[in-house]
Amino acid sequence: MMDIRAFRLPPAVVAPLRDRLPHVATRAIDAITAEVPAYAEAFAGDMGAKIERAVRAALGTFLGLVSRAYGPEPHSPLTPGLEAAYALGRGEARSGRSLDALLAAYRVGARVSWHELAAISVAAGQPAAAIAHFAELVFAYIDELSAASVAGHADELASSGRARIRHLEQLTQALLNGEAEHSVVAAAQRADWSPPQTLTAVLVPEHAARTVVDLLDRRTLRLSEAGQAVLLVPDASPSALLGLLRGQRAVVGPVRPWMQVKASYDRAVRTLQLPALSTADYVVDTEDHLVALVLTADPQALADLRARVLEPLSAETEVSAAKLAETLRSWLRHQGRREEVAAELFVHPQTVRYRMTRLRELYGDRLRDPDWLASLTIALALPYPSNPIAKH
Repeated sequence: MMDIRAFRLPPAVVAPLRDRLPHVATRAIDAITAEVPAYAEAFAGDMGAKIERAVRAALGTFLGLVSRAYGPEPHSPLTPGLEAAYALGRGEARSGRSLDALLAAYRVGARVSWHELAAISVAAGQPAAAIAHFAELVFAYIDELSAASVAGHADELASSGRARIRHLEQLTQALLNGEAEHSVVAAAQRADWSPPQTLTAVLVPEHAARTVVDLLDRRTLRLSEAGQAVLLVPDASPSALLGLLRGQRAVVGPVRPWMQVKASYDRAVRTLQLPALSTADYVVDTEDHLVALVLTADPQALADLRARVLEPLSAETEVSAAKLAETLRSWLRHQGRREEVAAELFVHPQTVRYRMTRLRELYGDRLRDPDWLASLTIALALPYPSNPIAKH
């Protein structure tokens, strides 16, 4: 690639070009406006005058660079132009214009500028060799500016992308912490995130988060903690969400208004902590485990309730107490239908009759008391431990 810093043009070549600089700049701007649609609005608005000055400055820098005196220089005259081009690239990224539009503008500007500058040089009587050499310098200069703008555009996108990711993580944390509404709304504004109607919390292993996120709404919020990824999915239909996640290891909380998603997250966490589900390798819908969640909300209270309602079995041997508790649980589940109890326990109906006779001896009228039956049903709703009776 040609190094424009190594070339000089005599003052006689540059003088007529400098005199016509405003005209060249105007022609370049007109061509860019006509041929690059993304810039038509920018030139028509308040930015038009600023951009025109920038184009004139770039051309002036070029002419100053190629006409400077020969000799060693501690600082390149090209530096200000490169810095301005880098800043332009960053500004274009902030404005939302693509790199394609920026490079197209450079190409159009280079073509028109060269056409105008060449015409001026021919009119001034410059020889063909000098004009050809001048063309090389023009396009080498534009290449330098283009590269600087590309770097600025890329750096701005990377910087703003990292900043937005941080803002989105801060928003997610604010939602999961249940912070005040004004704080959460401010966090959403900083993250440039438009609130949906609802959010649904989904827990997935951290290593699978990227794959799962690709299946979901692009507005999905994400946060990683302790090997788990928390995903907050906007406006999700429960059935559709479960379908999308089929084949994944995930826990799906209930749909909640977006400001109340902490409740969805808390339920998903509690469901994941249920012993039967802690190692589940499929999609878990928390709605399928409401009974277990209710019953385990206060584990010590459940343990105390079990101990109280099973106290009549305390005099039995450990094996006998376990069989009687298992039979009582099935009897409550099947509303006393002996054949169904026998089928569930894989025993003979006569065995069920024998055990229920023993339970009636131990409990007496309490097996006809609605309050006691309710307590027994709750206490035995979940699988009981192998030793359900604490020995005294």
